[in-house]
Amino acid sequence: MPEARIFHTKSAAATRKTAADFSKTLTGGAVIALYGDLGAGKTVFAKGIAQGLGIKDEITSPTFIVMNEYGGGRLRLCHYDMYRVDEQNARSLGLHENFGCPDTVCVVEWPENIGALLPGNAVKVRITPESGARRIAITER
Repeated sequence: MPEARIFHTKSAAATRKTAADFSKTLTGGAVIALYGDLGAGKTVFAKGIAQGLGIKDEITSPTFIVMNEYGGGRLRLCHYDMYRVDEQNARSLGLHENFGCPDTVCVVEWPENIGALLPGNAVKVRITPESGARRIAITER
């Protein structure tokens, strides 16, 4: 198993900056799987990725609409919240169809809910609250 890069952040701004710096290394077709409990900072991390891609739009959690799409940056961003979706629902809605698109980065919150639809080469980001801070572990394949 590949070794994770570990970051510790003490504020939402620091988490966004960590994600923005990380996103500068992303290429089209990347799928980023964000793991963490409610309130861990997954959406904050997604906002940082958008910032690093040069997207100027306000990034909001797609909790009830499942996916938001953003353009205007060096790559298109599809931001998913799979909290209320399972693999069968995601498949029937075609939510996986953007995974691997060469002009797109997909960020998936609650990826554990979509099982086998998540590509095997997805970058795994685990965000864990830790003593008033966040521990961010990024594992790439």
